[in-house]
Amino acid sequence: MQIKSPQLVNLLFILFFAAALPVGNMLGIVSINTISLWGRYFCFAIAALGIDLIWGFTGIMSMCQAFFFCLGGYCIGMHLLLTATAIQGQKLPDFMVWNNITSLPTFWEPFHGFVPTLLLCVVIPALIALIIGFFIFRSRIKGVYMAIITQALALGMYLLFLRNETKLGGTNGLTNFKTVLGYDLNASSVKLGLYLVSLAMLCLAYAGCRKIVESKFGKILQAIRDSESRVGYTSYRVLNYKLTVFVVAALLGGLAGMLYVPQTGIITPGRMSVTASVEMLMWVALGGRGKLKGAIIGTLLVNCLYSVCTSLFPEGWLFILGLLYVLTVLYFQKGFLGLFETMGNKIGTTLKRKPAGLNPTS
Repeated sequence: MQIKSPQLVNLLFILFFAAALPVGNMLGIVSINTISLWGRYFCFAIAALGIDLIWGFTGIMSMCQAFFFCLGGYCIGMHLLLTATAIQGQKLPDFMVWNNITSLPTFWEPFHGFVPTLLLCVVIPALIALIIGFFIFRSRIKGVYMAIITQALALGMYLLFLRNETKLGGTNGLTNFKTVLGYDLNASSVKLGLYLVSLAMLCLAYAGCRKIVESKFGKILQAIRDSESRVGYTSYRVLNYKLTVFVVAALLGGLAGMLYVPQTGIITPGRMSVTASVEMLMWVALGGRGKLKGAIIGTLLVNCLYSVCTSLFPEGWLFILGLLYVLTVLYFQKGFLGLFETMGNKIGTTLKRKPAGLNPTS
C-alpha cells in the first residue's frame, strides 16, 4: 500500500509509541524501565526541536541548549525535593543540612507550589535567553563567534552550578525525589503516565514548531539563514526575529528538562556541560537539520545506539559518535532523513521507469 500523506506517517509513528510499548508491557514483552527510557528520549527530542529551529531554520549555532534544558530540570527538581523533604518531616533538604544552611534560601520559596513551578520551568529559561540573546544579537555576533560565546556560557554555568555556594546541591545536584502530585515516582503506572505525557508534549512541540516554520515568521527565519544581509536591507528587524527564535528554543529546552527530571530521578550540573550541548547538536545534524522530523529521528536513533553501545563497549561510544558525525559531514550532509529521502526518490524513479527494450504498443 502506497502512503500518500506525510500526516499518515506521523499518525502511525504516534500510535506505535502510544500503544505498542504500553501493550508490550502489559504482555510482559517490554519492561517498564524500557518505557521510561523512551520517555526520556522524547524529552531529548523536544530539546532537539528547539535546536533545529535556531540552527536548522535560522542558521544560528547555539551551543547552550543543554543549559536551558537543565534550568527547567532544576526548577522541577527543587519542587520535587521540597515535597520529599516535607514527607520526611524535615525543614530542609539533606544537602543543605550537610552544608550548615539553617534556613531555606529565598529563591527556593516559589517552588513549593506545583503550578508556579510549571510556569517557572519555562519562564526562567525563556527570560534568561531573552537577556542573553538581546546583548549577543544587538552586538551582531554570529557565525563561529556565536558558537564560542554560547559554548563559554554553557561552561560558565556548569562551573557555577558545581559550587556549593549556589545552594543547588553542587556536584551531586538534586535527587532523592519521592512523589509528584502525591503519586509515587517509582510506581509503574506513574512511569507509564510520564511516558505518555512526554509523548504528548513531543507531538504538541512538533506541531507548534511546524506551525512556526510554515508561517511568514518561519519564512523570514529561513531567509535570515540563507542571506541575513539581504533581509537586513528590508523593513524586517533581524534582531527581533533572531531573539524570538532563541527564546522559543530555550523555552522548549526548559520544557524538556521539566519532563525529564521526574523520569530519571536526578539532575546534576553534568547535564549542562559543553559536551551535553555538543551532543544535542549532533543529534540534529545526524538526523537532518532544517526538517524538524530529522531532529526527532536523529535524537531517538542516536540515543538508542548509545544505550546499546554503552552496554557492549562503553569506552568506544565517543569514537562511534565521532565517526557518525564525520560520515554525516562528508557523505550525507542532510542527515539520516535526507539519506532516506534520497534513497526513496531513487527507488520511486526506478519503479516508474519503463523497462528498456519493450515496445509499449505490443
